[in-house]
Amino acid sequence: MAHSHAELLPAARIRLREVPAPQPPSGERRARDRAWAEAVQANPALFDGPLAVCAGLRRDGAGELVITWARTTYRSRLLRRVPGTTAWLPSLFTGVVQSTDDGRLLVVRNGPTTSAPGRWQLPGGSLEPPPDGRAPLDEAAVRRHAALELLEETGLDTPPDALVLWRVVRGVRNVGVLFRAPARPAALLHRRFADLTAAETARGRTPEIDRIALVSAPAALRTLGGPCADYLEPVARAILGDTDPAGGTDPAGDTDPAGDTDPAGDTDPADDRPSPPASPP
Repeated sequence: MAHSHAELLPAARIRLREVPAPQPPSGERRARDRAWAEAVQANPALFDGPLAVCAGLRRDGAGELVITWARTTYRSRLLRRVPGTTAWLPSLFTGVVQSTDDGRLLVVRNGPTTSAPGRWQLPGGSLEPPPDGRAPLDEAAVRRHAALELLEETGLDTPPDALVLWRVVRGVRNVGVLFRAPARPAALLHRRFADLTAAETARGRTPEIDRIALVSAPAALRTLGGPCADYLEPVARAILGDTDPAGGTDPAGDTDPAGDTDPAGDTDPADDRPSPPASPP
């Protein structure tokens, strides 16, 4: 398993503060727009929706983690793939650490309509800025978004208040706020995901997540087939320890063992698909 550069930071409390987004020079804007046009041509499901990105991360004197963020859109992330650009900021996302009552960790695989098909990660997704004049983007809003992502991706309906702030993860291209959910029976996780997939398929939709697995050891991530989000190994080690070198998984959903790859070569766990307003998610 390749070494991860993601860092897990203890986070008893977080505070989010909005700042203006940097404005790319004209040459970088043109390069960004060309890259976005190419990405949409390759994946028409992509949508240039609103996005929150991380402009800074620090710990204040009281031990609170302060995340500064800025408003932008999804196309801005493609600046990271243009050599020599300077105006891009790390993605800001949220994820849920969902364990089973026998101690395994739930991981999910992105479906073909996402911008990182085949990648394994925690349930979660990119943070979006609240509309101007509405409620602020604060810890409570991030927690609500995490609960919504868990429901939309796995079928598990968990009240936001049941999610406990666990860690902030800092990667090379991303910053994520991770919550722990109450443990659930493995059979319930499989059943809810199967019901969700069947319902989405019946509506003529392609599920955003095409497979789930229950991981019993960090080494089991190697057996999943396909790339993993950069934070997944550190999270697995923190939750599961590293006592079983052989590892093991209990897969569900799509049983295709082929290892899908991310054609963009981007390990950003926030690279999920934003839904067009006129289309169902």
